[in-house]
Formats: sequence, C-alpha cells, structure tokens
Amino acid sequence: MPQGNSGMDPLRQLSLFFSLMFAICATSAETLPDLTRGKIIVPDEIPGVETLTAEGVIEKANSNDKLIIIDARINKDRASGYIEESLSLPDINTDCDALKKIVENKKTPLLFYCNGVKCGRSVIAIKIAKSCGYKNLSWFRGGFEEWQEKGYQYMTQEREHR
Repeated sequence: MPQGNSGMDPLRQLSLFFSLMFAICATSAETLPDLTRGKIIVPDEIPGVETLTAEGVIEKANSNDKLIIIDARINKDRASGYIEESLSLPDINTDCDALKKIVENKKTPLLFYCNGVKCGRSVIAIKIAKSCGYKNLSWFRGGFEEWQEKGYQYMTQEREHR
C-alpha cells in the first residue's frame, strides 16, 4: 500500500480531506497535533476519551473481549513491533469509511495507540473516530514506547517478543 497521498485514488484523497476537515471543525475547541513540524504537543487527555496506561490496556483487554485495539502509526513504525491483536489503521488512512470496515457498531469499545507521548497520530485518529460518532473510545497515551519500556510482550512480522 502506498505511503502518504502519492498513488492514492483521487476520490479517496477527497474523502480523506473532507473527513479530516470535518474532524477539525467538529473538535475546533480541541487542538490537533501538527505532525508536519518537529515539535509535537500531545495533550494529557482528550475530552470524552478514557486515557490508559499499559496496565490499563491489559486490564481492559482482559475484561472486554469486544475491545478493538487500533495502531494509528504508519506501516514503517508498525514494522518495528506492535501490540498483539492490534489492527493497523494509520491516522493518514483513518476516516469514517475505514472505521466502518473495522467496526460498524459505534458503541463497540475502541482503543487507539501510536508511538508514545511525542506522537500525535492516535490523537488525530481518535478525534476522527469521535467525529464519525464512535462513543466508547480509549487512548493509550504512552503508546508502544511505554509498552516496550515496561517489557510487555509484542509482535513483529517475524515473531513474538517478550
């Protein structure tokens, strides 16, 4: 799958553009991280979204078999490892249609993560999910960086890591 917008179908580009514009307008009081600059300011919390630590992710996954974990990182980041059973949906590909393909019921619990507190991709993906009407949202703010630092099991394309 191509990275970025190069090679992307023009209709898909337009759909993504309008989804992002809707998300920005719908959350105008909330600031989206600017991923085009070197310094990213990620909020401590996102209004209406449960913020979790790595232990909270484990507890939530163990207590809710309907939980869908979404990795909002781009594919090259995911190649270095990902939380087991997480689905890849980079923020640059997140829109209402892409989310609907993963889960139609907007009350299904969704948990988003990215690289960590200096990565804003999961923030963008969550705000898009909110604008699409998804209600049961959680955010693993510490992301994959915290997951690895705490020594939790993760997967790569080749194998499981402990």
